[in-house]
Amino acid sequence: MVSLKISTPYLEAEWTPQEVDREAAWELYIELLTRITTQPLPQEQGDEKTALDSVYAIFGLTRATIKRHGRACQEFTKLAIVVLNQIVRPFTAKWHRLSLQGAFGDATRCAEFRAELEDPQTKLREYTRMLADLAGVEDLTKLEAADP
Repeated sequence: MVSLKISTPYLEAEWTPQEVDREAAWELYIELLTRITTQPLPQEQGDEKTALDSVYAIFGLTRATIKRHGRACQEFTKLAIVVLNQIVRPFTAKWHRLSLQGAFGDATRCAEFRAELEDPQTKLREYTRMLADLAGVEDLTKLEAADP
């Protein structure tokens, strides 16, 4: 990926990444690729609270990546901030509150969480593909473990 035009209700910018953006993309690509953010959560597996915590952890991981690479990492930062604020934040804000109210003790709410998780997962898989392209690595978002 050598350039991209980002147009959102809040941001319109030309995007011309540098090597530091590619390094940051690689770091976050690995994190997203190996989390529930991009991997299926079958009904008979996993735990909703742990899944929510994993999605929420993307905030800290992204912030740390941006800080580590500094101000030169502007193009990655532009993209990452939009993803955090428009994809991750609405989902985690809703479910964090519900979690504190005991939602994950209710099977119906757990099923609702899993169903709603699919929307940010779909968007984050696309973001992960973009990060792979930016980092100049093979896109492994469709690689899934074989059934035992």
